[in-house]
Amino acid sequence: MTTLFLEHLARGAGSIASYAAVGVILMIVGFYVIDLATPGKLSQIIRTERNPNATLLATSALAAVGLIVAASIWGSGGRLAEGLVSTAVFGLVGIAVQTLAMLLFDRVVGISVRELVKEPQLQPGARLLAVTHIAIGLITAVAVI
Repeated sequence: MTTLFLEHLARGAGSIASYAAVGVILMIVGFYVIDLATPGKLSQIIRTERNPNATLLATSALAAVGLIVAASIWGSGGRLAEGLVSTAVFGLVGIAVQTLAMLLFDRVVGISVRELVKEPQLQPGARLLAVTHIAIGLITAVAVI
């Protein structure tokens, strides 16, 4: 192996680790934003109560953040510093838009996240909000590209 190849591998591994770190941070932020919108502690509601509505809302929000992170990486064109900054900014915008959508659905359509996570059975409103999360993530992701 040549030194140039090893340098390429090291640079690539560093880039992957950097993007992964930003992605994980954004997913944690996204999880806690959902947590703020739900009564009680979201991780406990999922872990101990095994609430399917809370689980679906949290997983769809995280999947949406993942779409935005992936699109930001794709759109960076190999420019690491710009890519990391744009990933962080676009990820936070995506989280904000998802939160706004949840609040709008609560006000306009009458689907309350707070009420959904109190229900022990999977509710149609949770499915609707989950698809909304994914759609917003996809829209944001395509806008990034």
